[in-house]
Amino acid sequence: MSGRRIGLVAAEILTPVLLLAAIAIWTNTASSFYFPPLQEIGEAFAENWLFARVASDVLPSLFRLLAGFLTAAVLGVALGVLLGRVAWLRRQASPVIEFLRAVPPPALLPFTIIALGVESPAKIALIAFVCVWPILLGTMDGIAGIDLTQRDTGRSFQIRAMRSLFRVELPAASPQIFAGMRTSLPLAIILMVISEMVGATDGIGYFVVQSQRTFALPDMWSGIILLGILGYLLNLLFSLIEGRVLAWHRGAREQTR
Repeated sequence: MSGRRIGLVAAEILTPVLLLAAIAIWTNTASSFYFPPLQEIGEAFAENWLFARVASDVLPSLFRLLAGFLTAAVLGVALGVLLGRVAWLRRQASPVIEFLRAVPPPALLPFTIIALGVESPAKIALIAFVCVWPILLGTMDGIAGIDLTQRDTGRSFQIRAMRSLFRVELPAASPQIFAGMRTSLPLAIILMVISEMVGATDGIGYFVVQSQRTFALPDMWSGIILLGILGYLLNLLFSLIEGRVLAWHRGAREQTR
């Protein structure tokens, strides 16, 4: 490992450590009811999430998040391919798509509660509805923007439509598809928390809001910290998958440079 790489890794580790040290010093000296000492938050974190509430709150939240995100990915890619291939259908659907994706997600909560109830399917549906639009738009733009030379080359070799889709079009559009999925991932986390704060009986969002209502602020902060950790780990996992799937794309870009 080069000296520059070591320095970058050390900086990535040092910055959070210094930030935690500053927060610990400030919370210990501020004596604020709303910002309890970091030590109390750490104790609450260990008591709640290592591992007392993993089965009761963490796993249900992760299930809803992943189910909603994967549903959005499947629907977004499928519809994006269809709209990207058919120009007239894309023009007809664009106003509807722009209208639906402009609806604020919290405004949909009353409807999902009335129509689907307060169980997990309602929360999964809400997450999927909000996350589908970036993936759909990314897929649609990627498919529609494929170079005509690539399409003509496939036709000249008499490649069938389905084979062309999986061997030519989807690989060519995969950078835009993954860009849309990366945009949707934090939205899935946000919607998971919002949906669990209203009409829920379990989940991390439910735990956070219940702790706030009972003024158990160390517990509340421990839940917020857990959400940050989960978001970081999910983003890291997604980056690893994206790097593996799009390795060919980065290699082609480097050769072009």
